[in-house]
Formats: sequence, structure tokens, C-alpha cells
Amino acid sequence: MIDFQPSEEQELIVETVRQFAENEIQPAAREADETTQPPATVFAHAHELGLVANGLPEEYGGGGERSAVTGALIAEELAWGDLSLALGILSPGLTALPIADFGTEAQKKEWLPRFAGSSFTPGSLAIVEPRFGSDSFRPATTARLEGNEYVLDGAKCQVPWLDGDDGLIVIASDGDSAQGFLVSRSATGLKAEREQNMGVRGLPTAEVKLEGVRVPREARLGGDTGCDLRAVVARGRAALAACAVGMARSAFEVSRDYAKQREAFGAPIATKQAIAFKLADMAIEIDGARLLAWEAAWRLDQGADALREATLAYQQARRVALQVSDGAVQVFGGHGYIRDYLPELHLRNAAGFGSFEALALV
Repeated sequence: MIDFQPSEEQELIVETVRQFAENEIQPAAREADETTQPPATVFAHAHELGLVANGLPEEYGGGGERSAVTGALIAEELAWGDLSLALGILSPGLTALPIADFGTEAQKKEWLPRFAGSSFTPGSLAIVEPRFGSDSFRPATTARLEGNEYVLDGAKCQVPWLDGDDGLIVIASDGDSAQGFLVSRSATGLKAEREQNMGVRGLPTAEVKLEGVRVPREARLGGDTGCDLRAVVARGRAALAACAVGMARSAFEVSRDYAKQREAFGAPIATKQAIAFKLADMAIEIDGARLLAWEAAWRLDQGADALREATLAYQQARRVALQVSDGAVQVFGGHGYIRDYLPELHLRNAAGFGSFEALALV
């Protein structure tokens, strides 16, 4: 039986993250979007809360309390504050969680302590490719074994590229399957170019080209055993579904509050049927998308294959995020189109969900 009633501990975590999002993320969101530079202080304070580190194994400095449902709750609240900064805050998990799940003992000892240390260390996962029909499970990027080294060739895009760490996981085909490879940003043959995106501008991303990049055989995630890419993608889609719900909720709330205050013909526009029905539809769609995200996260916590549920949740949540954000612009009318108000930011950010794949994991 699925029980979606958060525990007392989860409710406390949600309240803590909500206050953090309201007091620190929201005030910094607009400047981060305008300057395309996220504030380091927000990431540092988020790290102090242990939002990612608490899910890492205790023997490597983490809290040892991994829960996809809790991760989904956290992701929603962070994205309610701002999607770009939420993805930046969750970025350590892009590297740390796959290593915690599938890494060899040597990989865990080398990589995990840096994400559970005293300072914020971002992570990165290169999975999306700049080509039509990009498929996470059939990447065009290749990893060819030559002696005791893998040679990586290909290109990736939408790769989080925050300052502060030197490594990333690159998904490539080794001939038999798609696998992850631990690669240094300073590796010979790796070139990164900052992307200029319409939305999610507060999260620096890069297009990464790999031309004959050599990594030791031991850099294959999980060693000879490899990793379960289905599980990685499922966790990514569940996380993004939760982020889409949080961003949609923010768009709904600002448009609802505006509709209550804005008057036309002597009455708040919220009393007009067209506006009231639109707001009601927004709320219904958001709640439905949230339940799908929670179901996917619940299956992950049960150790089941949740790729189907996570994919359905993400497909629905990103549709809802775009629909609600567009509706918020309509509720605001002309004000929704100018940068003094949030709806235009929400709409630009929501448009990105159409191509996101793994910018966060739970």
C-alpha cells in the first residue's frame, strides 16, 4: 500500500527547506537570472543544511539517510524558491549519488568525501547530446577500451558547469551498453563552452566536447560491473518532476495572489469566472502531477524499477509546469510580460523542461 502522508521528520524537513527557499533563494533568484551567476552564499547555506550530503553513506562523511521521497519533497520546495538555484543546490547529487549507488570502493573513497565535506562542492552529469533524437540509453558518445585506458569521443550539452569541482560523470557507449565514466574537467581533449539559454540562466551549463579524452580503466563507474543507467535516469526524471511541480506551484501562487489584489470594474479579477476557473485548473493539475512524482519516488525507495513511473511523472509535470506558467502570464496580463514580475521568468524556465534529462537526482 502506498502511503503519501509525510512523516513528522519529513514535515520538519519540508518546513525548514521552505523557509530557506523563501528567505534566501527567492530574494537572490532575479539577480542570478539577470547576471547568469548564482550566489555562492546560497549554495554554502544549503550545504550547511545537508540537503544532499545527508543522503550519502555515513562511512564517507554523509548522514546515511537516503530517501527518494524525501528528496522529491526537498526538490519541490527548492524549485518553489527558484528552479535555477534549486538545480545548482542539488547538483552535488549528480556525481555523488551514482557513485554511492554503483561506484567501486575505491571510487567511493576518492569522490564521496568531497561532497560531504565542510564546503559546497557541485557535481555534474553529462547525459544529453546536442543532436536530434538524443537518447540517454543509446548515446552517440563512445568509450573505446585501449589497453588500460578508455578513449572517449563525442559531445554533450546542458551539462551543469558550476565552479568548485574538477570532475563529472560522462555517459558513453562502451560497445555493449551505455555506462558512466568519471572524467576530470581538465582532461586533455575535453573542451567546454558556456551555453546561453533562454531560461534557467542562474545555472551555468556548458556544451562539452570530448576528443580523444583518455581515462584509466578504473574510471568506469562501477568498474567492470558497471552501473544501472535505468536507475540513474529514473532518479533524474523523478527529481525533475518534483522540481517542475515546485516551480508550477510558485507560478500558481503568485498569479493567485495577484488576481486577489488586482481590481477591474470595481472587483478583484479573481472573482471573474474566466480567471477563477483558470486558477482552479492550475491547482488541480499541480496536485495531480505531485502525486505522480511521489509515486515514482516511492517505487525508488522500494528498490523497484521505477523508470516507467518516473517517465510518466516527468512527462506530466513538465507539461503542467509550462501550462501553469503560461496561465500565470495570462492572469497578469501585460504585467506578465515584463521583467518586474515573476511570470515571465517562470515561463522561460518552464520551457527548458522539454529538453532536460538529468539535472537533478533523488
